Amino acid sequence: MSQPLAGLIVLDLSHMVAGPFATRILADLGARIIKIERPGTGDDGRALPPFKSGKSAHFAALNHSKASIALDLKSGDGQEIAARLLARADILVEAFRPGVMDKFGLGWETLRTRHPRLIYGSLSGYGQTGPDARRPAYDMIAEARGGVMAETGERGGLPVRLGAPIGDIAAAMYLAQGILAALYDRERNGQGRRVDVAMLDAQLALQSRGVAQSATGGRSPEPRGTRSAEIAPSEAVATSDGRIVLAAGNDRLFEKLCTALDLPLSDDPRFASNADRVENARLLRRLIEAITLEKTRAHWLARLTAAGIPCAPVQGVDEAMKDPQILARNMVVDVLDRNGRKAYVAPGNPIKMSGAEDRTARSPAPDLDGNRGEILRWLDGE
Repeated sequence: MSQPLAGLIVLDLSHMVAGPFATRILADLGARIIKIERPGTGDDGRALPPFKSGKSAHFAALNHSKASIALDLKSGDGQEIAARLLARADILVEAFRPGVMDKFGLGWETLRTRHPRLIYGSLSGYGQTGPDARRPAYDMIAEARGGVMAETGERGGLPVRLGAPIGDIAAAMYLAQGILAALYDRERNGQGRRVDVAMLDAQLALQSRGVAQSATGGRSPEPRGTRSAEIAPSEAVATSDGRIVLAAGNDRLFEKLCTALDLPLSDDPRFASNADRVENARLLRRLIEAITLEKTRAHWLARLTAAGIPCAPVQGVDEAMKDPQILARNMVVDVLDRNGRKAYVAPGNPIKMSGAEDRTARSPAPDLDGNRGEILRWLDGE
């Protein structure tokens, strides 16, 4: 079974989280990823905690199944090897501020002439255009400026950053999508494209409801905790030993929920329609919790599931990694060391595709410059 991107060569000049996340997607789909890193220190992501045996486990989760070569792109030798790699590459991914790649002689306008089939992926905080294009940014900066942070957290509380680095991850996923679209287009016309993705743009793109609300009502969405702004009940509720989430998005499900909870609300005019339930969502949660606090999380999950009510436990990542459904989908995979032994654990590939192997283990994350000899021999045709 072949992977869909098998045979494609990707030069990865990105670092930290966003760019490596994008190229990991491509690696999971079968592309060969060659990381070009700074001599001496390499990708700054190598310093990200947590650590195991002195090495970053986070780096391993982002950069498994890749190869590394260290190049000084300001030197003649580094430029010569980079040129040879570009002659073989299908895709280049970079995550510098605009103008940096031009200093290396590797800007889009230069490379599109030399390598017209090259797909050139650029990921940055603010994109290649606009008044702030050259400003630096990190995940939290994008979350804050893009409106996500202001509507995350509890009502009346301080702005909250998401647990997962959504500023990085959203941009990475959009970059991977853009690259795949450019690959499809290249098959039709033989020409590469530049894919320009900004972390800030990606944050706003996630917020179709927030944009619609702000445009029609003039007010930005406010923090609501776990509560949905559009349906009720749809939020986390307390049980005697933990929290669960439940959702009843229509009148039929709400009636089933009331039956399962022995809660006589289906004929209450305050909750007659979804719009009424949204208006009275805080009261509705209190009434539901007066029941759910009496028994355990497991009791209510079993009862609600039997009634056909969408529900789930609020789990930590450690619990999610043991969840039978997640394990059945091969979403926790081993990252091996160079001796074929389990060294780290990483998320699996959520893209399941017919005819493509869904591997249970991944090849090692590379040591800095650890594949230099192998890469140079490949360039020499050995």
